[in-house]
Amino acid sequence: MDAYAALDAVLDPELDEPITDLGFVKSLDVDDGRVTVHLRLPTSFCAPNFAYLMASDAKDVLTALPWTTEVVVELDDHHDSDLINAGLAADAGYRGTFGHEADEDLEELRETFRRKAHQAAVERALSVLLRADEHVDLPGVTLADLPDVPASQALLRRREALGLPSEPTSPVLVGHDGTPFPREEIPLRLRFARSVRISIEGNAHFCRGLLRTRYPESTVEVPA
Repeated sequence: MDAYAALDAVLDPELDEPITDLGFVKSLDVDDGRVTVHLRLPTSFCAPNFAYLMASDAKDVLTALPWTTEVVVELDDHHDSDLINAGLAADAGYRGTFGHEADEDLEELRETFRRKAHQAAVERALSVLLRADEHVDLPGVTLADLPDVPASQALLRRREALGLPSEPTSPVLVGHDGTPFPREEIPLRLRFARSVRISIEGNAHFCRGLLRTRYPESTVEVPA
């Protein structure tokens, strides 16, 4: 796998999209086994924990490639660039980088956004199903009932990230612990999932626009 393709696995935790699609990879240079990546974000004041998480994940996926011998990831034009870049260079970890300011657990943050991504994925997948049959019995819908479309495949990936069952007979409408929602709660759960999905997509659109404004040379597309 080449280095740029490996970066496809690095997601913006809030937007749930690859940093490659969002235009966050400013440059990537490969010199034999040495890889140098520069990242950029839509603003200089993007949340430092999000910025660190993406930069750290980028370094991890590149270091995991069998042919890399040295990986340098640097975040440009951020108010905490120096701090984050020094932490990455020293492999200091999140708490080692931010010290006493690291008042939250990075894994808890990841889990929060995994759950939001799962909620949005459920809403997208069921919307496709409902467009084909608006009378479908939602409480009984299983993974096998979903059409073979990208939204369904994305839902399977989100379930895997949360450790949820992926057997074809598994119900779709479940909580983060895999417990099916009671029938009477489903309308409310779906409305909430829709609001999460709209929030994620709206933020992604906004961030693309900010990135294009900040870096006019960026080729990232901003949907109308």
